[in-house]
Amino acid sequence: MADPKTFHFKLPPYQGPPLPEPANSWYPGIKAHHAASTSDRTKKCDGKVRAFVIHATAGASSSGAMSVMFEESASWHWLIPDENEPEHGGRVWACAPETRAAWHVRNDRSHPEVNNGSRYVNYWSLGVEIVNTQAGDPFSEWQVQQTAALVRYAWSKYPELVDVVSHAKLDPARREDPGANFPWERFRELVLAPIPGLPVQVAPASGLLQIIGPDGNEIDCDARTLDGATFAEARPLIESLGYQVEYLEGAPRKMQISRKS
Repeated sequence: MADPKTFHFKLPPYQGPPLPEPANSWYPGIKAHHAASTSDRTKKCDGKVRAFVIHATAGASSSGAMSVMFEESASWHWLIPDENEPEHGGRVWACAPETRAAWHVRNDRSHPEVNNGSRYVNYWSLGVEIVNTQAGDPFSEWQVQQTAALVRYAWSKYPELVDVVSHAKLDPARREDPGANFPWERFRELVLAPIPGLPVQVAPASGLLQIIGPDGNEIDCDARTLDGATFAEARPLIESLGYQVEYLEGAPRKMQISRKS
């Protein structure tokens, strides 16, 4: 089963038209609590959105989750209803203005792979809560789709947004959300799906990249890119750096790398 403490991926620079925010309504009565349950984004940093944090409520209802926000002890920007609630399949709850820092991650929490390990995550992130008990409770496809749609909307709006990360990765000693049942790979595929209205560009199989070795000559390693990642044959690259490569006897999928004698 997947470990939510590893849930994290990077967004490439967005290229495309602005995407719409998923259908939503303000949660009843919450606007009166915005001033007391959120902070000025520029209090601790430049106020730019650089991360999107995925949470789950560890509860079974939107009202139960929102009781915490009405108490002004925690907050988030959106809440995605459970499949047993009438709003499920129709709308997401808006809970805090995007211009404000919601209180969804402890100020002393961070991770070196997210915004260079900067603290005060709330001031440079957006947060969504998904109503889910986390006790073997499956997430609905609609919940996953709406979570992805929110990230895509924010991705198209905030040029500095790069990190999509679980609460568990940022605070692994205290948190497990969104939980092992959250289909992270499915969610990631939805976020990174082709943008509507843009042509799909397929990279050629080879010859797209030219890699020059330390001696100034091109390395023949079939280098290419796909979905923002670079692929190349390992052996010629390694050998160009002065190492030799040998496959281990009896283990065809293992290579031994050593310095050339």
